[in-house]
Amino acid sequence: MQQVINFAIPPSKIKKIKVAAAIAGSLGKPSKMPGLSYGISALACRVGAKLAKVAGSVCSGCYALKANYSYPSVMKAHHKRYSALTSISWADSMVTLIGNSKTDYFRWHDSGDLQSFQHLLDIVSIAERLPNVSFWLPTREKQFVNMFTRSFGDFPGNLVVRVSAAMVDSEAPKGYANTSTVHSDALIDGVECKAYLNQNKCGDCRLCWNKEVKNISYRKH
Repeated sequence: MQQVINFAIPPSKIKKIKVAAAIAGSLGKPSKMPGLSYGISALACRVGAKLAKVAGSVCSGCYALKANYSYPSVMKAHHKRYSALTSISWADSMVTLIGNSKTDYFRWHDSGDLQSFQHLLDIVSIAERLPNVSFWLPTREKQFVNMFTRSFGDFPGNLVVRVSAAMVDSEAPKGYANTSTVHSDALIDGVECKAYLNQNKCGDCRLCWNKEVKNISYRKH
């Protein structure tokens, strides 16, 4: 259950990293990717939790429910971040943490997904306030993406929102500027992620953050 923090911390106080971290939790540093990330438990996925029970779905056998993600320290960090999402001061805190990290690239949700429309609005606000950081948000929460684009149009230029296909070896979702798919053998659509040829690391590749790349397809593993 999420805690509701219904008071706002003065912005001048949130400029302190210690205060911002106390509100939002820590930033993650995935070994595979450049830059930093912010993940919550995959158990909190709204759509993904349902897909995890469907054979042949991209969430079946979810990597974010196994291995390092099951360590108590990681689970504790996930819970802290998840609980922080309802704070009025969450977006301000994230701006402080990401801005002071000096990272050039940031991934939302190496584990977990959007929890609400407000969550997405906050992420957009963070991107707008940190124009020198490239943000990538993979999501299966089409409902929130559709709500945003209907109401406001395009996402900020430095935020790539990739709507993910639900099933392995299916075509990319239609009607979205940027998408992602998973293939088991032959590439169906778009550009293939080559991380599996590089010890499962991005290396110098930044295609996921590139709005010019309409669809990225990941090899099932």
